[in-house]
Amino acid sequence: MDFEKIKELINVVNASDLAFFEIKTDESYIKMDKSLTRNLGEVSNNKENVSVRELVDEKIEKVNKQEKKELREELNINKQLENDDLGDATIITSPMVGTFYSSPSPESDPFVNEGDEIKKGQTICIIEAMKLMNEIESDYSGKIIKCFAKDGDMVEYGQKLFAIKGE
Repeated sequence: MDFEKIKELINVVNASDLAFFEIKTDESYIKMDKSLTRNLGEVSNNKENVSVRELVDEKIEKVNKQEKKELREELNINKQLENDDLGDATIITSPMVGTFYSSPSPESDPFVNEGDEIKKGQTICIIEAMKLMNEIESDYSGKIIKCFAKDGDMVEYGQKLFAIKGE
């Protein structure tokens, strides 16, 4: 297919409502996909002299602002958790990386709740690692004053799980 025919084909596809066009012959193969820029092109027709690049940059900036806002909120939550007055509480941390579960099954009650009295050796949660369910037992007796992890959270080695007062 010669260059002039390709240019003509591009103009025809561009002028149409097609999002995707593909043609294959014995000697050539042409594939055109304008689905990524179709919505941007519609918007640019409504605004004078606005380029697709400017619209893409604008959308990227909006996404970046949202991500920055979410990150700031997450950092503020983490600072608040760190600054909670736990006094002389003992912190139970995760012994491994995995998924935190507060109960043996979704229908079951949690092993422990804030305010519960627990004994040394009592199962307090499950951490799933590599498809293995690991029951985590407390090394301390006392009262649960804070649960840091939520059901289904990914936890890391050494991450705070519970705060306990007593023993």
